[in-house]
Amino acid sequence: MAKILKTGISAEDQKKKQAEVQKTVEGIIADIEERGMEAVRELSAKFDSWSPDDFRLSAERIEEIVATVPERTLDDIKFAQEQIRNFALKQKEALQDIEVETLPGVFLGHKNIPVNAVGCYVPGGRYPMVASAHMSVVTAKAAGVSRVIACTPPNQGEPHAATIAAMALGGADEIRVLGGVQAMAAMALGTGDIEAVDMLVGPGNAFVAEAKRQLFGRVGIDLLAGPTEILVIADDSTDAEIVVTDLLGQAEHGPTSPAILVTTSARLAGEIEAEVARQLETLETADVAGQAWRDYGQIILCDSVDEMVAEGDRIASEHVEILTEDPQYFLDNMTNYGALFLGEETNVSYGDKVIGTNHTLPTLGAARYTGGLWVGKFLKTCTYQRCTQEASLMIGEYCSRLCEIERFAGHKAQADIRVARYGNARGGSS
Repeated sequence: MAKILKTGISAEDQKKKQAEVQKTVEGIIADIEERGMEAVRELSAKFDSWSPDDFRLSAERIEEIVATVPERTLDDIKFAQEQIRNFALKQKEALQDIEVETLPGVFLGHKNIPVNAVGCYVPGGRYPMVASAHMSVVTAKAAGVSRVIACTPPNQGEPHAATIAAMALGGADEIRVLGGVQAMAAMALGTGDIEAVDMLVGPGNAFVAEAKRQLFGRVGIDLLAGPTEILVIADDSTDAEIVVTDLLGQAEHGPTSPAILVTTSARLAGEIEAEVARQLETLETADVAGQAWRDYGQIILCDSVDEMVAEGDRIASEHVEILTEDPQYFLDNMTNYGALFLGEETNVSYGDKVIGTNHTLPTLGAARYTGGLWVGKFLKTCTYQRCTQEASLMIGEYCSRLCEIERFAGHKAQADIRVARYGNARGGSS
């Protein structure tokens, strides 16, 4: 039976924190609904000390900003975007429009239609998340979205040049320097010169994630991407140094980021805390990573490989690294995860930044029912049907009787009028 050697913050405390976030976000969205761009501007000034004449960057301003980015950085951005675009296009190739004749004269089909307008949020703050521009903007454009708005907060009082470059190179049609809940609400509701979008995508902090949750329904969303999570599943074949490096590497995202080790190795489990302390002495982001490990870190000791699979599926983490002798076993048997990283040769950072898979992934257990952002999220699979008169006559007779069972008179009439017309046209129904 799995034994929890280190626990994180209690569920009750997490619930209290979430309630506070929910109340704050409700107030912000209500304010923007009532006062529009005036509220957006005040909120931007309050939270980001940012109130330019125009939140949207002109083409000339974008060109000026991109020109300040070192050539090597631009090349790196282009390389990462090429990997993400290539994988997204391959995924799109797997989604085919179909039309089939299911009965003589009955033709059913579906088309994969891109969403018309998407708002992409690229987090900033302490960490300007340049890679999030690749993951959202590039993938939306690969899907065929015709209008992509990209929003990001200012960084140290200015647009973050590399982030703006990534948005522009990724194909964003509009770029605005605007952050937080106010950006999400402005894109979803349509405020000032921002025409409302059909869908919001992109990661963010707890407030951004809550804004997406509250705005869902008025717009579509990719998923609820809250504080990032990492689960390392390891056996005795690995060592504490690489395990802790990868745990803290994700914990640095924020003080509420869960970092969990599930292992069958008592030796490894016993070495983790000392190794965490050692690495925190030199890690530049130790203030954040250390707090996240203290409050949200866990160590779980299991008796068997199958128990590790079961624990992994129970946790349903966003990122799951497999550092075991047989990583393939977990790919074959696990069902609940945002993304798997198989073997020591890869890691979450590769997926976050460059390798080609998307880094916007389900958190808070959502991996039980959804995958992450991918090209298919931007496509609506819409069905259609057509019939010959002969087929309509045959289907109509069935439909009429089925409607009568349910006492849907109006539905029955739709079938009956066609049965009568097409039956008369051929000299009577069969």
